[in-house]
Amino acid sequence: MPVVVVVGAQWGDEGKGKVVDLYAERADMVVRYGGGANAGHTLVIGGDKVVTHLVPSGILHQRVKCVLGDGMVIDPTTLLEEIAALRARGLCGDGQLLISSRAHVILDYHRWLEAVREEQKGAIGTTRRGIGPAYESKAARRGVRVGDLGRPARLRELVAQNLDEITPLLLAAGRPAPGRAEIDRVIDGALAAGEKLAPMIGDAGRLVDRAIAGGENVLFEGAQGTLLDIDHGTYPFVTSSSTIAGGACTGVGVGPTRIDRVIGISKAYCTRVGGGPFPTEMEEATAEAWRHAGQEFGATTGRPRRCGWLDAAALRLAVRVNGLDGIALTKLDVVRGRGPVKVCVGYRLDGATLDEPPADGEDLLRAEPEYIELPGWDVESRGARTIDDLPAAARTYMSTLERLIGAPMWLVSVGADRADTILLRDPFAG
Repeated sequence: MPVVVVVGAQWGDEGKGKVVDLYAERADMVVRYGGGANAGHTLVIGGDKVVTHLVPSGILHQRVKCVLGDGMVIDPTTLLEEIAALRARGLCGDGQLLISSRAHVILDYHRWLEAVREEQKGAIGTTRRGIGPAYESKAARRGVRVGDLGRPARLRELVAQNLDEITPLLLAAGRPAPGRAEIDRVIDGALAAGEKLAPMIGDAGRLVDRAIAGGENVLFEGAQGTLLDIDHGTYPFVTSSSTIAGGACTGVGVGPTRIDRVIGISKAYCTRVGGGPFPTEMEEATAEAWRHAGQEFGATTGRPRRCGWLDAAALRLAVRVNGLDGIALTKLDVVRGRGPVKVCVGYRLDGATLDEPPADGEDLLRAEPEYIELPGWDVESRGARTIDDLPAAARTYMSTLERLIGAPMWLVSVGADRADTILLRDPFAG
C-alpha cells in the first residue's frame, strides 16, 4: 500500500493539520519526522477546535498509530501537557503514540540561549522554543536524546557538557550563569518527564519499517514549510531542520524507495511569520484585511502573520525540491470578496528574469516580483463539495496555478472545518 509524504510548500502555516487529518482517514500510521513544538496544527471538526504542536494530526483517529520520529526535537514537558489535553478530550489512547528514543530533547537551557539571541540585533524572529539550540547540540554530538531520559548518570553528564558550552554565551549576553539549584531542577524535571513517557518510547524507525513492509498505509507529516528548509529555504531566515520531503527519510529511518507519493500544501495566497525576505508581501492595509479574513495568527505563538499574494515562482521551487505529485490548495474561501487577485509568476533581478527564488537571501530581498492579475469572485464557496460547485473565477484561478507551477490539484479546502473540503484524488489509491 502507498507511503505518502505531506509537506508545506510555502513558509509553513499552510493548513497541514487539516490535510493530514483528512488523509489520516485512509492511513494506518501517521509519522511526524522533523521539527519541534514551533509547529502548530489547528484542526476544526464540527466547529470544535483542537490544536496540536508535537503530536501528529492523525491522533484524532483512534485506530491510527502515531509516531514522533528520530529527526524531531521534543520538549518533554510540552509533550506531556499536550498528551494530557488530548486525553481530556478522549483522544491519544494507550498504545496509540510512539516516541522515538533517538529523537533529541529540548531542555530549559536551549530556551535560555534562544531567548537571549532573539533580544540581539539581527534576530530572525523565532518562537523561542529552543528548537535551534537543540539542533545545534545534536549537530555538535552532545545532544540529549529521548532514550537518555531514563539514564540519570548519562543525562547529568550530557547536561554538564552542554552547560559548559552554553554558559559563556549566556554570560556574554548579560544573563547570569545557572546555579546549582537551577541545574538540578532541569535534570530532575527531565528525569520525571522521562519516567512518565517511558511506556511510549521505542524504536520508531523499526516500527515504521514493519508497517510499510506489512502493507499498511503510512502517512509522513511534515512541519513548517519548504521555504523554511535549512538547506533550500530563504537562509538564514529558516528553521533548523529539513522540512522537505527528503527529510522524511532521514528523520524516520526509511529509504527513499519507500516513498510513493508527495503532496505539497499551499494556501491560495502566502503568509510568513518572523523576519526574512517575502517578495509578494502586501501593503499593510491590504494585508490586515486578508489576515483577519484568514485568521492568520500563529497556532503556537498567536503572532500575526505577514500576508502576501500567491508566489508561483516559489511554488515551482517547492515542486522541484520535493518532487511533488500534486498540490492541496487551502483557504480558497478567504479569496472571496477580495477583488482582483494577483499571482507572482517570476522576479526581475539585475535585469534578468527568474522563474524561481534566487539562492541568496539578499538577492531575494532585491528581487521585484512580476505579477499577473486574475478576476476575483464574490460567491460563497464554503459549501462546495465538487469543483463544479465553485465559482467560474475560482476554477480559473486554480487551473492557472496548475499551469504556472506544473503540478495538479489533489485537494481544495474551502473552509476551516474538516467537511469543507473537495477531494480530487486519493493519495492512497493504487
